[in-house]
Amino acid sequence: MNDSTDVARIGLALGSGASRGWSHIGVLKALLAAGIEPDVVCGTSVGAMIGGSYLAGNLNKLENWVLGSSRSDVLRFFSFRLANSAFVDIERFNWFLHNFVAAPDLLIEQLDKPYAAVCTDLECGREVLLREGGVADAVRASMAMPGLFPAERNDQRWLVDGGLVNPLPVTACRTLGADIVIGANLNSGILSRRHDKTPGFFSTISNTISIFQNQITQSRLETDPADVLIEPKVGDIGIFEFQRAADAIREGEACVRSAMVDIRRHTGADTT
Repeated sequence: MNDSTDVARIGLALGSGASRGWSHIGVLKALLAAGIEPDVVCGTSVGAMIGGSYLAGNLNKLENWVLGSSRSDVLRFFSFRLANSAFVDIERFNWFLHNFVAAPDLLIEQLDKPYAAVCTDLECGREVLLREGGVADAVRASMAMPGLFPAERNDQRWLVDGGLVNPLPVTACRTLGADIVIGANLNSGILSRRHDKTPGFFSTISNTISIFQNQITQSRLETDPADVLIEPKVGDIGIFEFQRAADAIREGEACVRSAMVDIRRHTGADTT
């Protein structure tokens, strides 16, 4: 974290987008390779997961897992018995979080940098920033998409996926003290695909989520734009195509490299 008041504090806002979220790994890798280290990290849904893994020191471990996993490995996280009105096998998902994101006893307060996971209060629809408590618990709550994950109980309230209210948490970064915010938006160009066949079950869910998250993202960016907006071209990756991690990571890296002049101009990073 920067101690000098003369140095701008850089915030990194990692947006929602399910399997497209693997591109956040590439975004972080490219920024760090260029010597640009965020002082504040905020994430929504999969963005909360990638950001939490990075701050917990597990990003390389997570990348190795996703690159080595197959479609069948990912499908094991889903149960079709509708237990607890959700598809995700929570026991297996917790195993994943605790091994590749953050240990079950790691608290947000123990992280080296300010971090927040964006969630939605199921009772009133209000945006909630989880800034304390277990990292893995916060990530699970931020990813709790209704119908796929059960709602998470937190401080006498039920929390669900933050993408319902803030798919790209630029405002959260500013709330945590960021002067300059780099936003990684995964919801750009996701509505351009044409489907000639009747959409299947997962395709229908995917498109529905894409529609509302794209609309909310655009609305939020109009009122509080990121200083630098990174938009990886991952619109052709369906939200359940987790096996395309390599494509997403490469695109995240390429997108940051393309925006590097703009990033350095805003952050004041060394241009030599």
